[in-house]
Amino acid sequence: MKTLPRLHRLWIRLLDRLQPSETHSMLVWAVVVGFIGAVATMAFREAIALLQRLFVGRASSFVEMAESVPWYGRIVLPVLGGVIGGLLLQWSRRLSPGGAASDYMEAIAIGDGRIPVRQGLARSASSLFTVASGGSIGREGSMVHLAAMCASFTGRLARFNPARLRLLVACGAAAGITAAYSAPIAGALFVSEIVLGSIAMESFGPLMVASVVSNITMRELTSYRPPYQMPPFPSIFGREVLLFVLLGLIAGALAPQFLRALQGAKAGFGRLSLPLPAKLGLGGLIVGTISVWRPEVWGNGYSVVNSLLHHDWLWWMVLLVLIAKVAATAATTGSGGIGGVFTPTLFVGASLGLLFGHGAHALLPDVTSMPFAYAIVGMGAFLAGATQAPLMAILMIFEMTLSYSVVLPLMLACVAAYFVARSVGEHSMYEVTLHRNEQERARARWHGLKISDLVKPTASVVSASASFAEVERIFLDHPVRYVYVVDDAQRFLGAISLQEIKQHLIGRSAAPSSTAAELMRRDFPVVLPDASLGDALQVFLTQGTERLPVVSSAEERRLLGVVSRSELLLQIQQFAG
Repeated sequence: MKTLPRLHRLWIRLLDRLQPSETHSMLVWAVVVGFIGAVATMAFREAIALLQRLFVGRASSFVEMAESVPWYGRIVLPVLGGVIGGLLLQWSRRLSPGGAASDYMEAIAIGDGRIPVRQGLARSASSLFTVASGGSIGREGSMVHLAAMCASFTGRLARFNPARLRLLVACGAAAGITAAYSAPIAGALFVSEIVLGSIAMESFGPLMVASVVSNITMRELTSYRPPYQMPPFPSIFGREVLLFVLLGLIAGALAPQFLRALQGAKAGFGRLSLPLPAKLGLGGLIVGTISVWRPEVWGNGYSVVNSLLHHDWLWWMVLLVLIAKVAATAATTGSGGIGGVFTPTLFVGASLGLLFGHGAHALLPDVTSMPFAYAIVGMGAFLAGATQAPLMAILMIFEMTLSYSVVLPLMLACVAAYFVARSVGEHSMYEVTLHRNEQERARARWHGLKISDLVKPTASVVSASASFAEVERIFLDHPVRYVYVVDDAQRFLGAISLQEIKQHLIGRSAAPSSTAAELMRRDFPVVLPDASLGDALQVFLTQGTERLPVVSSAEERRLLGVVSRSELLLQIQQFAG
């Protein structure tokens, strides 16, 4: 009979050991979200094709779409799409519930992982019309947002806590990026490096699982091909490596200027006293007008970049298309169009690299590769400078080319672009990166600030030989809890508490002849002037007092003044904000 309870305990223990941990279960959920994210991006892509058939009768690249309509159609379609997109975006803002983040990066980085479904669908519909009508913006941003929103909805159905929900939304975002660019490693790194700000295995593992599942789903369920058809990258030798470093330096210097131009356009449209649909319609009018002469500005630029990589373009034509594309992208994003500038950034990088390659090949034809090699590296370098995520940029271009020959020049160019971009300006493609950089600088300033910067003089000081009456008078004249005792050389000896004086007065246990040296507490805590704010805060939390004496050193103990807890907390709050 004793065997049955023993077997039951063994069975319970076995079940406990076999029960999956929270980390293991998160990998399973990452599989689910990876599949859902891929399906969401496929649905968005099919919706774009459906609208293209509605507009021009067939689904094709946006440049072919622009070329298939008369000149006035190139103007009317972006205006119409902008107005409809503006109406949908205006409606989405009315659906925003309090406390929920409308952007997936905010939901992951500073929110609780909740992305409102109705608002997200309305924003996606707005982006759909803006993109499908020829807006010069990336469709991938909305694809990623849609995948992240589906992940958020799935996590809420499963009743995830905020921490797990944020990670699940991050998995959805990684799945969306992978489905868009066919780059699973770069997709996971994008979310880790830019959104989460760290590469920890507890989060990176689920992100990788979601990315891989998304990539497999796209390959199995569709006839999907990678967006960029990369030519074989040549082997780079000798001094030519220095040219790629120079390209990285130029890309790093120009990437903040590109982002500054986008911000300037947004500020310019913001000053217009027009309703949102009219602003997006105006942005569409600008794009349409430019496309009358340069239809290459329509869409995200996939077909143009592929043409730059595989065909010979005259350098002045590349420059003309580049200027037109930057102006059209600024008009679309500045007017409020929903989408992403990730793909337009790759367009600008490819064009810039091709121009650099033309110049290098014209000056040094015997030691330089063909210009398309510089276009490929330029895509990564400009992306690294714009996103301030060089590792992600390196791996994305590597996954697109699958060539080891590209690694060396790409690494040098991306790292050079990153450091130059960080030094040239504070602009970044994503506000969450700017917010994180500001927090890092605040923490650096906080750690650099010492207690010596906060020391205030104090008058609540008596000598060791002071009488009881003198100590009592100090407490009456100053609203403090402690009086500090020093010797003739102003060395700190201890402190007398107000509570101790009150007890003596009530019980008359102190003789009138008692001195400060006899009343003081000798082991009273002190703070050194070179102590950090964090160390001083720990002392305050331990002692529970409002002020602490600051002494010159542990050996000399000369009283310099006091530091208050309220001033310390105020400084910490300012740097944290």
